[in-house]
Amino acid sequence: MSATLTVVGLGSGNPDRLTLGIVKKLQTASAVYVRTKEHPVMSALTELGIESQSFDGLYESLSSFPEVYEAIADKLMKEAAAAADGTELVYAVPGHPMVAESAVSMLRQRCPGEGIELQILGGESFLDEAFVRLGFDPIEGFQLLDASGISFSQLQPQLHTLIGQVYDSFTASETKLCLMELYPPDYEVVVGHALGVEGEEDIVKVPLYELDRLEGYGNLSLVYVPANRSAELQKRTFARLHEIVDILRSPEGCPWDREQTHDSLRKNLIEETYEVLETIDEDDPDHMKEELGDLLLQIMLHAQMEEELGTFSVYDVIEGLNDKLIFRHPHVFGDQQAGDAEEALQSWESMKAEEKRRLGVKPEELSALSGVPRDLPALMKAYKLQKKAAKVGFDWDKVEDVLAKIREEVDELQEAIESGAPAEEQLLELGDLLFAATNAARFIGADPEEALTRTNRKFVDRFRFIEQSLRDQGRTVENSSLEEMEALWQEAKLQERAAKP
Repeated sequence: MSATLTVVGLGSGNPDRLTLGIVKKLQTASAVYVRTKEHPVMSALTELGIESQSFDGLYESLSSFPEVYEAIADKLMKEAAAAADGTELVYAVPGHPMVAESAVSMLRQRCPGEGIELQILGGESFLDEAFVRLGFDPIEGFQLLDASGISFSQLQPQLHTLIGQVYDSFTASETKLCLMELYPPDYEVVVGHALGVEGEEDIVKVPLYELDRLEGYGNLSLVYVPANRSAELQKRTFARLHEIVDILRSPEGCPWDREQTHDSLRKNLIEETYEVLETIDEDDPDHMKEELGDLLLQIMLHAQMEEELGTFSVYDVIEGLNDKLIFRHPHVFGDQQAGDAEEALQSWESMKAEEKRRLGVKPEELSALSGVPRDLPALMKAYKLQKKAAKVGFDWDKVEDVLAKIREEVDELQEAIESGAPAEEQLLELGDLLFAATNAARFIGADPEEALTRTNRKFVDRFRFIEQSLRDQGRTVENSSLEEMEALWQEAKLQERAAKP
C-alpha cells in the first residue's frame, strides 16, 4: 500500500464558499500541493496556517500545458508511492477538480494501476458562479470549451457557450479568430474575470472583434457567448443545410423537389460536375464556390431520398468517407511511411485491395481493367482503361509506335469512307482513331480530356472573333463566305501568337 492521494477543489475564488470538509482535509494532510498560488483563496489558507507547495515553477520551465499537467501527475504519483502507509497527501486545484483539470484526469487513469488510493472532493466550480453572474440556465443547452484547443467544428450557436482557460491576450485572440468563422465581427460576447470574487470581479460586454484588445486576462478569465438560435448564424452549419434539404423534400416543401428521383436528377449531377470543372479551368474562385454548392446540393438530394426510405442518411455517407480516408492513409493516420506522392499512391492502392479482401473479393481474380466506372465520358474512360492495361505490360514501347498506329487508323477510316462502308463500320473506325489518339496523350503525359477541352475553348474564342469582326463590318456569319471566315480565322491565330509571352 501507499499513501492516499486526495484532490480537493478550492472553488471559484471566494474563501467563504470553501466547504468545512475541504478545510479539514487541508489542515490534517501530511502534505498539501497546489496547482498554482495565483488564486484568491490562497491568502485565506495562509491565514489558517495551511502550508503548501505549488507547481507554478513548472509553468515557467516547461513549454506547453500538456507537459505541465503530465509533470504534475508524475510528481504526485511519485510522492504518494514513497509516502508512508496511512498518510494523506492533498492536491488542491482551483474550482472543481473535475472541470478543466487535465492532471486530475491523468491521476484517475493511472492511480488504480499503481495501487494508489485516489479520492476526489468537489469544490465550487467557476461554472456555478458563471450561471449566477452571467444569468443563464444551462438546461436551455450549454457547452464548455477550452480556449487552448478551440476549433470551428465545436461551435454550436444554439447553445450557451462558456470558453475557459482564456489565460492571456494570445488565447483571447485565438478564440476570437475561431468565433469569427461563425459569428459576425460585431456580435456581442461577455468577458468575465474572477467571477464571484469580491473586489476582483469584472464583467465586460464587447463586440467580438475587440475580444483580444481587453486588458486583465488571467487564470480566472472566461468568455461567454450567449445562445442564438437565429437562422442567420445557422447558415454556415452543415446541420442547417441538411435541415433545408429535408424541408424541400417534405410534404410542405417544394413540389418540384418532391417529385425528383435518382433517375431524374442523374443528368443534373453530371452537369453540375462539369460546371465545377469549368470554374477550375477559368481559375475563378468566386464562381467555383457557387458551383461547388450546386454540386453539393445534388449529393444532398440523393442522400435525402435514401434517408426517406430508411436505407442511409448523408451522415452515413460522411461516416463511410471518414473511415475510408483514414483506412487508405496509413502513412498519415497509422504507422506506415510515404516519402513522396508515388509512395502515397502505392499505399492507397494497397489499402484499396485490402478493403476488397475484407469484403470477400479476391483482387487477384479481378480483371486488370476493373474499377473503371461504366458511365464515364468515353474519352476519359479510354484513358483510364489504357492506363490500367499499361500497368500489367499491355502497352506500346514508344510514342513513335503510337503515332504509327494513329496514321494506320486514319488510313482505315479513309478507306471505310471512300469505299462507302456501312455507317456502323465507319463509326467503329472513327472510334479506333480516337482511341489511338488517346494513347498518344498518355505517352506525352497529357490528359486527353483536358487537351480537347482546351482545343474546344480555343475554337470558341476564334469563332467568336470571327463573329465580332463581321459584326463590326455590319455583317453576320450567315451572309459571309467560307473564304472570308477562314481569313478571319487565320487572323485570330496570328493575334493569339502575338499575345503569347
